[in-house]
Parts: sequence; structure tokens; C-alpha cells
Amino acid sequence: MKSRNLVVCDTEEEYAKALAMFFMRKKELMLQVHVCSSVGHAEALGKELRADILLAAAECAGEVQEKVRAEKVFVLSTGRKSAEKAEYPALYKYQSGEKMLSCIIQECAELFDAEDMSQGMSGNKKQKIIGVFSPVHRIGKTEYALKLGEKLAETENVLYLNLEVFAGIGGHFKQEGQTLADVLYYARQEKGNLGLMLTTLVCHRGNLDYVLPVPISEDLKEVHGSEWALLVNKILEQSIYETIVLDIGDGIPELYQLLKSCAEVHMPVLEDEYSKAKLLQFEREMNVLGQEDVLKRIVRKGGA
Repeated sequence: MKSRNLVVCDTEEEYAKALAMFFMRKKELMLQVHVCSSVGHAEALGKELRADILLAAAECAGEVQEKVRAEKVFVLSTGRKSAEKAEYPALYKYQSGEKMLSCIIQECAELFDAEDMSQGMSGNKKQKIIGVFSPVHRIGKTEYALKLGEKLAETENVLYLNLEVFAGIGGHFKQEGQTLADVLYYARQEKGNLGLMLTTLVCHRGNLDYVLPVPISEDLKEVHGSEWALLVNKILEQSIYETIVLDIGDGIPELYQLLKSCAEVHMPVLEDEYSKAKLLQFEREMNVLGQEDVLKRIVRKGGA
């Protein structure tokens, strides 16, 4: 699998290092990230490699490009128009890394092969979907799902998706940014590569990647379990992720269609009579609907 060389060149060394660290965390892009702070440093680097993408300060972009011969060049703009190199597209250097990455991907989509991205890092490993669901509420389900994802992410590429009606944005998850609703909208358009799109909006919790939950509860309730199942499988096909952990709420229409798509469903439970009654009702409903296969996938776990 061929990796791609991205060079960040800026006289503000700490800025360049911080930006490089952001790109290094984007595992799915398979970038080899290099940092330099002068034309001389770039010249030495150019003798060792040829850059695919160069991000360079406006005052030295042309000279650095002569040394590293990048296929795509972006000027790190400070907003002072007189200093910019008009022949190269500009990136405002103090915007968020996610916005910067989105601009780069739009300009460089041909550099990122969809099949390479999905196969290059997951290899031949078996991909799987793990659901976390319980008919019993206030049982620590989300905390369990996050800890499960973090544990798995120590050894593989894992994506966590929260499909609860009220996921707790501002609690476990930050408040601003693109969300799972944007991913769903993009997938419905059936154009472009979903794996590439995900790189521009995934958030990180240690080694675990996640997408912000759907912010409007009524929007989530309109999406049936079968569509969620299709989306999750499409993500597995077009991204680096080997495992997707779904934190599933009970507000999804045709819930059983989503549960059936999971290799296993972890179900936190309690031993009090009310909890047992809810679990029994759920099991009876699955039997009435002819969904005994769902019950075979359930792995009971002790609740919080």
C-alpha cells in the first residue's frame, strides 16, 4: 500500500508541528507527514522524497516547491493578501484543522483512492458491527459502549456511533461540528467516497474515533433501522474501520433490522424485577415479530 507524503513548511515551528500532528491522526489518509521550517530544510527533505501535498507559508511557498516538487501546493495564508502566492490555492492557517482538511480533500480527491483507503489499513481482517442496546434505561449503556470502543481501539481501527434519541451532546460529546445527520445526507446522495468524507468530521476520544450524534431527536426517529444498517455497512466498505460500535436507542423504527445487522449485541441488564420485566417484554416482542435471530446475537452484560 503506497502512503502519501505531506510536507508542512512554516517558520512558526510550533504551529507547523501542531498542524502535522493533526494530519498524523488521520490514519485513514495514510499520510507520511514531514515538517520543515526553512528552505534549506526543505531542500534536504527534497533529496529524500517527493511530496504529494505541500502546505507552505506564503513567503516561501515557491522556493519550497522547487525543492520538494509536490503534486499539490497550498499556501498557508495569514489573510494579508499582498503576501500570498496567487498561483497556489490558499488555506487560512488559523482555521480549524477539520475545515483545512475538507478544503485539501476537495482539491486532492484524485490522490486518495477509495479502494486503497478501505483495504490498505484493514487488510484482510474481518470487519464487524457490535451493537450496544438495552430495553432498560439509566443503566450506563453509553458509558459501557464508549469503554468497549476505547478498549477495542487499542488494537484496531474503531468507529463509535451514537443512535440514541437524546445522546447527550455537550456531555460525552462536544457541542459543535458536523454530525451523523451530515453523514446520512451525504450517503443518500450516492456520490463521492464516504470514507473520505468521514475524515473531515470524525472526532477523537483517545484512539477511538466517533461522529457527533444527530442533534434533533425527530430527525433520528425518521430513519428506519434498515437505512442505518445500510449506512453502517457502507462505512465499513469505504473506510479504514474494522469495527463499528453502535450505541443504539429504542427510538429507531424497525429497530430489529438494525440489531440483525450486528455480529453481536451487548445488552447491559439489571436483576431487579422491573428490569427483568422489560427484558422479558423485549424478548416476547422479538418472538412475535419472528426475529428470533436477534435474540441469538444478544450477549448480556451486568449494568452499572
